[in-house]
Amino acid sequence: MSYVKQLACITCGQTFPADTPLFTCPSCGIEDGVLDVQYDYDAVARVMPPHEARASGLRSMWRYLPLLPIEQPALLPPLSVGWTPLYNSASLAGALGVKSLYIKDEGRNPTASFKDRASAVGVVKAKEAGATRIACASTGNAASSLAGFAAAAALPATIFVPERAPEAKVAQLLVYGAQVFSVEGSYDEAWELCQKASAAFGWYNRNCAVNPYLIEGKKTVSLELVEQIIEQYDGRFPDWIAVSVGDGCTIAGVWKGLVEMHILGFLPKLPKLLGVQADGCQPFCRAFATDGKLTPASADTLADSIAVGYPRNFQKALRAVRQSGGAFIAVTDQAILDALCYTARTAAVFSEPAGAACIAGVRAAVASGIIGQDAIAAVLSTGNGLKDTKSAILAAGEPTRIPPRLSAVSHREGAKTDV
Repeated sequence: MSYVKQLACITCGQTFPADTPLFTCPSCGIEDGVLDVQYDYDAVARVMPPHEARASGLRSMWRYLPLLPIEQPALLPPLSVGWTPLYNSASLAGALGVKSLYIKDEGRNPTASFKDRASAVGVVKAKEAGATRIACASTGNAASSLAGFAAAAALPATIFVPERAPEAKVAQLLVYGAQVFSVEGSYDEAWELCQKASAAFGWYNRNCAVNPYLIEGKKTVSLELVEQIIEQYDGRFPDWIAVSVGDGCTIAGVWKGLVEMHILGFLPKLPKLLGVQADGCQPFCRAFATDGKLTPASADTLADSIAVGYPRNFQKALRAVRQSGGAFIAVTDQAILDALCYTARTAAVFSEPAGAACIAGVRAAVASGIIGQDAIAAVLSTGNGLKDTKSAILAAGEPTRIPPRLSAVSHREGAKTDV
């Protein structure tokens, strides 16, 4: 924590000491009083100048310790998290209608999702606080990532998931040994129950919308993205970065990481953010297009990871997109399923529906004129498609069943790749 200056409320600006036990501002409350971790960037720049940071041999998110709120590095988990592959796919760029397309495959993290970055920090902070149990509510990925990292740290975990959570994600929780409550209700109801239980029983609360440290783990995806583009692609930075949006924590973290890399001199110009939601659950899209006020929405989409009708990090996320000069857009479930297939068939990245949503969003944004055809875009494939095989089969179809005879085999010139 030597580089953390303070925590600050994003609404009223009130600041608190770096070691404060608070998660939210007592004046603004849990709804508007989300805290932000603030750093001494002049001091960080002295230990992490661009030319030296790129030479670092540590290929994980922990290469960015000066920009993380870690007090005891000895507690870092043994799992290797971060430094996921970044691909430049000309085929996928052509399918989306942009000049160039980067795709960062976050499904390559230990529990196969982007949420591992947040859980890795959350578990360390829980251990630093002397917690005996850690808890969260999740539509699936945050839950499985917490269960995995808690297991690695020998820290008991309690997880609340809505009853609609995909079976594969629930299986991960149980295999990792977490205590799992399948709540007979929505994600929002599971989140409220987790809040109450954590307060009542003194559990460490990993919920990203209220715990200011979790977003610090999420921002590392942007720190990596910038470094990898410098290292692998000669600094051809994107004009747009598309992120699927549920609670709002991820896109807020992406923006914070980009801003920090700009401050430190790695990134010469900040890109615009494209926040992508599902047609059946788009509270951000509606707020962005109207008065900026949150109106809770239904959560009717197969993309479970972004099926959040009452986003808890609303202000941070909306502010991030507006500060970037970007936009929000909504896509249909069918567009998400189509993107799941053509992403796999052009870039060989198998994404779960929420990750495919941002890819569908770029295509829709190009069609609507938000993103120009000469733009360089980047997308985050936030989770591996094996997290939701039911949706994958719905997208790709069933296999052709035949008897074990050669005469039953019909010759084809290759798999369908139409986009």
